[in-house]
Parts: sequence; C-alpha cells; structure tokens
Amino acid sequence: MKFRFSLIRNARSVCLAALMSVGMVSQSLAEQDRVLNYEDVFELEYAANIEFHPQQEMLVYERRSMDVMQDRMKVSLWTYDLKTNQHLPLLADEHSYTSPAFSPDGSRLLFLSSRSGSQQIYVNWLESDRTAKLSHLSASPSNLAWSPDGKSIAFTMFTPTEAKSIFKEMPKKPEGANWAGTAKYIDTTQYRRDGAGFSPSGFTQVYVISADGGSPRQITDGNYNHGGALSWSKDSQHIYFSANRNKDWELLPLESDIFKVNVSSGDLENVTTQSGPETSPQVSPNGKLLAYSWVNDRKLSYQVNQIMLQGINDDSSKAKSLTPKLDRAINSVKWAGDSKGLYFSYLDKSSTKLAYVSTSGKLKTLIAEIGSQALGRPYTSGDFDVSNKEQIVFTANNPQRPADLALMGKNNNYKLLTQLNEDSLGHLELAKTKKVAVKSSVDGREIDAWVALPPGFDADKTYPFILEIHGGPHAAYSDTFSMEVQLMAAKGYVVAWSNPRGSSSFGEDFGNLIHHNYPSEDYNDLMDVVDAVIAKGYVDENNLFITGGSGGGVLTAWSIGKTERFAAAVVAKPVINWLSFALTADAYPFFTQYWMEDMPWNISDKLWKRSPLSLVGNVKTPTMLLTGEADYRTPMSETEQYYQALRLQKIESAMVRIPGASHGIASRPSHLIQKVGNIVAWFDKYRSGGTETSVD
Repeated sequence: MKFRFSLIRNARSVCLAALMSVGMVSQSLAEQDRVLNYEDVFELEYAANIEFHPQQEMLVYERRSMDVMQDRMKVSLWTYDLKTNQHLPLLADEHSYTSPAFSPDGSRLLFLSSRSGSQQIYVNWLESDRTAKLSHLSASPSNLAWSPDGKSIAFTMFTPTEAKSIFKEMPKKPEGANWAGTAKYIDTTQYRRDGAGFSPSGFTQVYVISADGGSPRQITDGNYNHGGALSWSKDSQHIYFSANRNKDWELLPLESDIFKVNVSSGDLENVTTQSGPETSPQVSPNGKLLAYSWVNDRKLSYQVNQIMLQGINDDSSKAKSLTPKLDRAINSVKWAGDSKGLYFSYLDKSSTKLAYVSTSGKLKTLIAEIGSQALGRPYTSGDFDVSNKEQIVFTANNPQRPADLALMGKNNNYKLLTQLNEDSLGHLELAKTKKVAVKSSVDGREIDAWVALPPGFDADKTYPFILEIHGGPHAAYSDTFSMEVQLMAAKGYVVAWSNPRGSSSFGEDFGNLIHHNYPSEDYNDLMDVVDAVIAKGYVDENNLFITGGSGGGVLTAWSIGKTERFAAAVVAKPVINWLSFALTADAYPFFTQYWMEDMPWNISDKLWKRSPLSLVGNVKTPTMLLTGEADYRTPMSETEQYYQALRLQKIESAMVRIPGASHGIASRPSHLIQKVGNIVAWFDKYRSGGTETSVD
C-alpha cells in the first residue's frame, strides 16, 4: 500500500519534469513531500482492541490500516511479547480479522473474519498454528465470549422473523415478468437506523456454539433485542447480558436491565431492576461478584454512568456504586485478575484517563492519557487492557500520530511499544498543536481550546483561520491526532477546536448548561475561542472560516445567522429545523424525550427559536452544505431545507452530497478525503490575499 503511493509520487515527478527544469522539479517535490497530502489518508495505521494472554506476558491486538483498493479499513492481528519485545504478525493478509479473544487456558485464539465471503467465527490453535472455521452463519455474529471451561463460545446475532404484510391478494408474477419491487410494510417504531438503513424484521438473540464447531443454539427468544457484552458465570452454566424487555421498549430508548440465562434450559432471570439503563455486565474472575454500568436516568440530555457492584447471587437492591462521586462518563471497565478491583477509562477535562477502583470503593487515578484513535476529527478515544499480573497496555495519545501501544511502567512512566506510522509520517512536517487559554464572556468559565499551526509556521506572518466545531453535542474534543485538522493545516490554515459548554468530560452540570437550551451560549463560547486565537497575532481577520459536523453543523449554521465575521462556512450534516428533525431522525424516541421538553407539536415555538433555519434571513456568508446521502441521523432533508432557503435569498451556496455515506461520513477513507477536500476547496475559493501575509 505504501509502495503504491511512492509510485504515484514518482509518476508525478516524471510529468513535472516534462514542463519544468530539473532544479525546479526537485524543489517542488521536496516541498510537497514535506507536508501531508490527501492520499496520505490511505497510509494511516493505528492500534485497537488489545487482548492479553491469560498466562504469558504477551498480547494480541488489532492493527488497523486503510485498503486503497477496497476503500475500507483492513484489520490484521499482531502479537507483542513483553519479555522479548518481539512484534509479529499473527493473521495479516488481504482479509480482515477482528475481535481476538484468548481461550481461558491460552491455547487458542478466537476471532471473526469474512475471508470465506461472510463474517464467521474462527479459532486458531496457537501452538500448531492451525485454524478452523467454526460457524456457517447467515448473519454476522458479535460479542464473542469464551465459557470459563473453554468448551463453548457465546455470541449475539440478528435473527430474522417473518416480514409482516396486510395485503394478501397480490397476484402472482408471471414467470419472466419484470415487476416493480414489493412494498415495505412497516408497523414498528424503530424502523431504520443510521448506517444500517431500514431495519429488517427480527431481533438480536444470544447463541452458543461448541468451541470445536458445530451447530449454534439460540438460547434467548422473544420480540426483544438481547445485545451488548456477554459474561459467563464461573461454572459456565449461565450467561449475563443486558436487554430491554419492557412492553414499550421502542419508546424507552435508555431503559435496560441485566438478565442471566441458563445455557441448558434457556430459563431467564432478571438480575437488576433499577430504573434507568443497566448495561455491560462483568462477572469477576473468582465468580463471586457482578459489576455493571448504571445511569440514574432523570431525562437529562447529558447523564454520566456509574460502576455498580453486587454479589453474584444478590438482587440489585443490594448493589452499591463504586463511583458515586465521580462526575465523569466512564468508558471501558475491566476486572483486575485478583477480583479485588476494576480498572476503567473515563473522560476528564478533554482527555481519556485511566483509573482503578477497589471493591470497597477506593479510587486511584493512573498516569496515562489514552487516545489517538479518532482519525477524522479530534474526538476523545482509546483502548487498554490489563494482564493477570496487573500489566497495563494502552493506546498512547499523541497529537502527531495515530494510536500506538504503550506499556505502563512504574513511577508514572510508560514505554512505547510500537511506532506504526513512522514510515509514512516520520519524514513529514506535521502541524504542531498548542492549548489556548479561553474564558467564556458569558460567565467566566474556562473553555478548553487548541490550535494547530501550519507546517513552516512563522509567528511574524498571518494565516487564514478555520474554527472546527464538534458534534454530539455532548461529546469532547481533545489534543489528539486528527487527520482532518492536519490536512487543513497542511493547506496553510491555522485551525482551532474546542469544548464549549455542553461538551462532555467536565461533569453533568457543565454538560447540561445546554439542556433544553441548545444552541445558546455555546455560540458565545465559540466566538470567545476565535477572539482568543486572533489575539495571538498570527491570524488574518479577513480570512476567518467556520465549519462543523452534526451538532457542529448546528452551531455553524447558528453562528452565521448571528455574525458576518466569517468569509465562508461549511455546514456538515446539520440539524436545521428541530421540528422536522424530531420526526425524521432515526433515534426520534430518544431525541423527543431527552433533548426536548415535550412532544414537538406542543413546543413548536420553543423549537423554532432554537432552529438555525429561524436565522437564515440574516445569513450573508457564502455557505456550503455537506451531508451523506444515506444519513438517517440528521437526514438529508435538513440539509436541503437550508440549501433551498439560501438559494431563495441568492446567498452564494453549494450542496455536496456524499454517495452512500451515513452520518459517520469519514468511515471510508475516500469519504474522509472528499469531506475535508471539499471544505478546504470552499474556503480556498473565498480566501483573499494569497496564502499568507506579513503582520506589518
């Protein structure tokens, strides 16, 4: 893959040589090869999904890279020996291999692959390096889990049911006739999902299959989805999982309980009954305790979860919170090998941190900043795992590199184990990032913000500026690697990103400053960020640009309805009209209950006042709209409303529709390139005064 692009660059050299002198060609190529280009998206690799061997000081992880021919992410499995520092491929060819899991005795490795044409379950016998395909499933399995005795594997899988129809008298199509397709009959509430399209009839169920292969056996039933992480009881007789088995489950988007199912009989038992979602059950290694995540659901738009603990045979009335005072969102949770506590990652002040909590509730934060897995925009992210000897390996955060593996050592130090991108990025000059001090003009709150400075940055010159706004709106940016930010900077822009009020990682009070109040003063926070960067003296105030996606698209459209300070804007996958969004988005049961005070027809005046469309009459800024054509989260109709309103006012505007893309536009490499490329091209179109100007 990387050799392919060296050929592309060499071919470019030949073409230029036909037009220019040898000296000029050498200089041009030298400058070009020092900075990031769009094709470099296909060069990126990063580490994810770390899994320690149960007995050896060795781990396996997913090495994720980009396949330029298939325009997809490709995943290989690599091993790292902590004793010998050997870093070796285990399963690395033209196919993808995901979800690695060692058997309890460490002799086998379970994984998923579609190398046979569809996603199936495989097992590799490590000593003999023999691999067997265990399953022949009609749908993709997920949430693989070994039984403690190593004899069985549990997984979840979508299980179809008969499609409904009320019209029974449709004539039979004559042989060879070319009729139109069959009409879809829909009578469900959640009938389509972003990234998946219209939902077929059926539900996710739990299955078990012998570790030696054979026929899978379904052990849950009913018209409910039984998904998420699976955890076996110590005696391999029961499986714990989370499900919403309420009668009105479709209208209760956050409700769920922990259940356990008897593998032999299929008998189901409700283990937890708290109000609010209980998810991610984990039985302790000694089999005596059950940990899970719980949210005290108060219908707030931003709510943090807690780690709950109860005895394996206790009911949830005896459960206790291990993190009652930690006002932060908790991500991954893993038991310590001695069952005396749990390790977990959590969001705190724009970073993903690592901590340990004992079963008595004693909390200790560890010195490790996890991240660098959100390649597109600079969102918080990261993976980690803990060995039975309490060794911790995590994805190290680095603003100039995608995630590498790091081993946490003593004295708060860590050792970098991999350098996956030095061959593709090591010779380039990337944008340097710096934190910018910002205080909100609204109430004096500190607002986290960062700036990326273009390669070759000269503080005595001024540069065009891009404000990049995150979505969510309850999400968090970080000082982490971002290909989109790096590409914008490589094209000569100073780029700023921040966490205005409403962002996660600062606790519930900060997050809920925009509860039923969005957008509002978060706009002021963003303008304060712009002012703070301008005050540095290296920004050309005649070349200010603004963009953002999803919630960032909302705030971009809101901003240009409030101010004319920006030379151009790109509004990506936005909500423009809260009234229409509420009744067209895929997750409408959630949005109408958690983001709105009442049903939209009862509060239409309030929703309209918060809709960017209400301000479109003020807009003078040249504006591009950019959305995936298969986006069901912020449907294309939102984009079209705003585009048509702009055209009616004769505002310079354009609409970019990314074919086949859902809400996560950048999930395919070429889509990421098209997204950032169109944004930069639009800003270049309205950029005045050349690439840079002198401060004087």
